Amino acid sequence: MISKTKKQILRWVFVLVIVGAIIYTFRDLAGPILEQLKQTTPAVIAGICAMTVVYHVIEGVITTLLAKQYQPDFTYGMGITNAFFCSFYRVATLGSGSGIAAIVYLGEHGVKYSESFGLYMLQYAFHKISIAIFSMILFALNWNYMCAHFGEYMWLLAAGYAVTLVITAFLILFSCSAQFHRIIFIILDFVNGKCRGRFDASVQMLREQCRMLEEASKHLLGKKRLVAGTIGLNLIKFVFWYAMPYLVFRGAADVTALQTMAVTSLSVMLAAVIPAPAGIGSTEFVFTALFSGIAGTGLAGSASLLYRFGTFVFPFVVGGVVVIGRRIRKKQTGFANA
Repeated sequence: MISKTKKQILRWVFVLVIVGAIIYTFRDLAGPILEQLKQTTPAVIAGICAMTVVYHVIEGVITTLLAKQYQPDFTYGMGITNAFFCSFYRVATLGSGSGIAAIVYLGEHGVKYSESFGLYMLQYAFHKISIAIFSMILFALNWNYMCAHFGEYMWLLAAGYAVTLVITAFLILFSCSAQFHRIIFIILDFVNGKCRGRFDASVQMLREQCRMLEEASKHLLGKKRLVAGTIGLNLIKFVFWYAMPYLVFRGAADVTALQTMAVTSLSVMLAAVIPAPAGIGSTEFVFTALFSGIAGTGLAGSASLLYRFGTFVFPFVVGGVVVIGRRIRKKQTGFANA
C-alpha cells in the first residue's frame, strides 16, 4: 500500500509535470496572443469564444450519443463537460493525454473501460473522416476561388489530401477490421520472435485493445443512423471553428465566410500531416502561408493567433475550471463519506 505522504508527493510531481508542459506549450505563443487580444475588439473576442463553446457543445452531444449506446443514463451535460475536460488535457499533455482523459471520464460515469476505449477510438476516427469530407466539400464549393489562389500548389494539396486519406483509412481499419488486426499481429509476432519474446507483454496488451475495438465497432458501426448522425454533427461543429478567422477578415479582406472556411479547413488538414506536438507551430505556419496571399501577411498572422486562442487557449482555460471543479467536488464527497 502507498502511504498518504507518498500519494501527496506523487500528486505534486504530477501537478509540476502538468505545469511544466503548459509553460513549454505556451513559451512562444503567450506573448503574441496576449498582445493580439489587446488589439482586438471585445466583440470579435466574444464571437470567437462563443463559437468555441458551440463547437464543444456539439462535441459533447456526439460523445453523449455514442456513450448512451452503453450507458443510457449518460447525460448531455456529462458529454459537454467531457469535451472541455479533454481540451484541458490536450494542451497539458501536448495532445497525448486527451484520449486517456476521455476514457477516465467515461469510466467514472458508467461506461466500462473496454467500451470507452473503443468508443473514443471510433469517435476520433469519425472526427478525422469528417475533417477530410468537410475540406473536400468546401474546396469543391469554392473551386474557382481555390484554384485561382492555390492552383500552382495543386500537386502539394493533392499530396496533403492523399496523406490525410491514408491516415484516415488506417484509423478506420485499425478501429474495426479484424482482418487488418490479424495482418498486424502476423508482422508483430514475427518481429517479437526475432527479438526472443522481448515484447510479449506489449503485444498481448495490443491484442486486448484490438479486441475491444472490434467489439465496439460491431456495436456502434451497425447503427447506420448513428454513424451518419455523428459525421453530420462533426461537419456542423467544424463550421463554428473554421469560420472563426472570418470575424477577423470581415471588412478588412476580400474574402467571404465560405471561402474562409475552405482555406481554414485546408490549412488544418495539411497541418495535421506535419509532425508537431498538438499541432503547435505547424498550424500557425500553414494557416499564415495560405491566408497571406489573400489577406496579407500581417492580417493572416493576427488571424492565426486569434484562431489558436479560440481553438487552444480558451478551451484550455474553461477545461481548467472543469478540472478544478471536479477535484473540489471529489474532496467534498470524500469528506462527506469519511
